[in-house]
Amino acid sequence: MVATGTNEPAGPARIVMLVDNGVNGDSRVQKTARSAAEAGWDVILIGRSPNGQPQSWQLGDAKVQLVRMPSPLRQRRHEFRRRWIIGPLAYPPTGIAAHRAQAVKAWQADLAVKRALLATDRSAGVAVRRRLLRVQELAAKGVKKWVSFRYWQLTRAQGYRGKLRSPWDRAYTVFWRRLLGDRSWRRLEPQLWDYELAYGATVDQLKPDIIYANDFRMLGVGARAKIRARSKGRTIKLIWDVHEYLPGVKPRADNARWMTANQAHEHEFAPYADAVITVSTQLAELLKRDHSLPELPSVVLNTPNAGDVEWDATAPDIRSTCGLGPDVPLLVYSGAAAVHRGMGVMVEAMPQLPEAHVAFVVNDPQSAYLKSLIARARELGTADRLHVLPYVAHSQVVGFLSTADAGVIPIHHWLNHEIQLITKFFEYSHARLPILVSDVETMAATVRENDQGEVFRVDDVDGYVRATRAVLADPERYRTAYKSMDLAAWTWEVQAEVQAGIYRRLAPDRAPSRG
Repeated sequence: MVATGTNEPAGPARIVMLVDNGVNGDSRVQKTARSAAEAGWDVILIGRSPNGQPQSWQLGDAKVQLVRMPSPLRQRRHEFRRRWIIGPLAYPPTGIAAHRAQAVKAWQADLAVKRALLATDRSAGVAVRRRLLRVQELAAKGVKKWVSFRYWQLTRAQGYRGKLRSPWDRAYTVFWRRLLGDRSWRRLEPQLWDYELAYGATVDQLKPDIIYANDFRMLGVGARAKIRARSKGRTIKLIWDVHEYLPGVKPRADNARWMTANQAHEHEFAPYADAVITVSTQLAELLKRDHSLPELPSVVLNTPNAGDVEWDATAPDIRSTCGLGPDVPLLVYSGAAAVHRGMGVMVEAMPQLPEAHVAFVVNDPQSAYLKSLIARARELGTADRLHVLPYVAHSQVVGFLSTADAGVIPIHHWLNHEIQLITKFFEYSHARLPILVSDVETMAATVRENDQGEVFRVDDVDGYVRATRAVLADPERYRTAYKSMDLAAWTWEVQAEVQAGIYRRLAPDRAPSRG
């Protein structure tokens, strides 16, 4: 922004966007920043560095800045203490247990070398040295047992409270929730302060006019920045973009307090939002109910840019990347790889679809889950037909996928999966792919209504095989459905107009001429 000689700021309003990731791979966040900047707003997108080093670059006319985020509050205080009741002989949780275990192994390795030397020793006194060595070996064996026992006690004690599900932990959660209410997250999930300490100072320095907070963690960061600015006589408007319904997120197995704490955090800071955006009408209604919002949140679908859905013969495509000819059936899954995404059904079905190849286009091709799917394909004798590929740039996704025969969405029944059309649904649609979707409510209903694919029950291998055979038998029937659909409504340019209207409403005197 450029300052004039008066007290009035000049130029378009500054929008500082906050996201809890490294920006790359988050298509919604990138499109939001780029489109706002192209419209003339002063946009800075702040994310979290994946390697601990500050980074910055241009995203169109928007600036991206990644901050360091150390997270010492991730570990809880009890993790630094000894467990005298459930592990009275356990090592303290300082790392000494691993050190002692390794030291004993080193001792035994040294004794093994000594025994090898004595085996060929013919000098005087060798018998005595062998007896002394035997005493040392027995001592090392005894020490190893003692170290192992103390190490086991430490591991057992840590495991007892590791998931925060013990009676004491449950009582602790209930106590602080009742005592502090929405402020209880400070005790139950103190790691949320790590986000504040990583982002807060940078946000204050940038002096935003509008903060655009993506999802629940950034909501708190944005709200606290708004509160600090108000105390100094500055006004900040806060937009909260809710990508997922927090109570519908799959519970974390390693932290029984996580959901309670994060819901309390969200509920404390939701009232500070001047505008709320989300991804579906159903989710908008849930948010309005849960947080007593004065109006229904605006809906912005995560759809592709109009320019990204045009066919480019020079760009890479999935079929050629897999080295397959035009007549080989190719089924694609594109998106994050996780058990609850249901990708296993595609692998299990491969023996029943002997001509078909399967491609996974995923965020982390080396993840443990992907390796387990590859191992399972080897067991089934189908690994030669399974292709694992990394993400392509979000601007290339539609064209890349378009040479497949069908797009698959096999996700499980979690609330967030039931109430929205997810990103890959729009990408498959713009690629004119027949869609094979599990029977999650909204997407299954949309596929049936538009006749753009087939539906199968979650994790039902036989049902998935029947649906796939139907699509592969007559793919043009399903592709033809797109001719009667208004796919232009499922483009980012249409969705960005909703955001632009909110920016203009929140900063009417600072709107750019083209925004």
